[in-house]
Amino acid sequence: MPITVDQLPQDEIALSAIRSGGPGGQHVNKVATGIHLRFDVRASSLPDRIKQRLVALRDGRVTDEGMIVIKAQRFRSQDRNREDALQRLDGLLAAAQVERKRRRKTRPSKASVRRRLDAKGRRGETKRNRGPVRD
Repeated sequence: MPITVDQLPQDEIALSAIRSGGPGGQHVNKVATGIHLRFDVRASSLPDRIKQRLVALRDGRVTDEGMIVIKAQRFRSQDRNREDALQRLDGLLAAAQVERKRRRKTRPSKASVRRRLDAKGRRGETKRNRGPVRD
């Protein structure tokens, strides 16, 4: 059963209102509708394997110290930006919980190696024949 944002204790997720850019005219300059979400992975109640995967994610939102920082300012309302930030955190949690299949080592068959080398030889022959014609 995957862990979602709803299952995390709310005191582990820090939400703060910020002024956001984008459409909205003068309203944007007066009201803090953006949301800045901070989630400390290492201090969270997540299982250790998920913590390790979250920190190892190649994502710009995860800092070297293990802090997830999400800035949501896509919408004009603070509530929708809060939902957007929590959904994006949920997406990161889901990505960290995907089990990767272990790769099984395989070898090309002798016939496929032979076909590849024959094709390389034919291609090389074609290129050698492109030179100037000699009498």
